[in-house]
Amino acid sequence: MATFTRFEDIESWQKGRHLTRLIYSTTSRGPFARDYGLRDQIRRSAVSIMANIAEGFGRGGNKEFITFLSNARGSCAEVKSHLYVALDCGLLPQKDFDAFYSVAGETEGLISGLMKYLATSVVRGRKFKQSSS
Repeated sequence: MATFTRFEDIESWQKGRHLTRLIYSTTSRGPFARDYGLRDQIRRSAVSIMANIAEGFGRGGNKEFITFLSNARGSCAEVKSHLYVALDCGLLPQKDFDAFYSVAGETEGLISGLMKYLATSVVRGRKFKQSSS
């Protein structure tokens, strides 16, 4: 796994950003834009993915970072659940559901991989490297 020195370099944050852009774009038009409760909730969940990854990175320690990554992974699951509601209510076509669900799943997988990586790495400042043990 590559070394990163900024949260913007973290692949799971980048994928979460992509998911957030998709969610905002879709919820800004049509009937989804008028379902204020679901629209706002799915947006908050998507933003939470990015925010938790960034905040955990900013804490500087692996243990805290892993805790925030766990929260981010939970937010991915929340987005997925909201996608089902949108699909079932006719606010989201099946093809969009499938695409967004896939991106959310990829984000979850990247977060899980980073959590495993951090469990066996050491911190040098804000630079995360795999341990030699």
